[in-house]
Amino acid sequence: SHLPVSLRPTAWTEEGELMAFEHRKLPVAGIQFHPEAYLTEHGLDILANWTRHYHLAT
Repeated sequence: SHLPVSLRPTAWTEEGELMAFEHRKLPVAGIQFHPEAYLTEHGLDILANWTRHYHLAT
């Protein structure tokens, strides 16, 4: 329910559930992505956008 101070939340669901975070200083990030979401209408876009963003940021 709480992240360490070194991590910053970056994405939430409409209900407020944390879905992604990044480290404040290091090139470290995490995303909660369910494999079955890949098959939804926007699943591939979500995964592609996230990987593109963090590939460009490192």
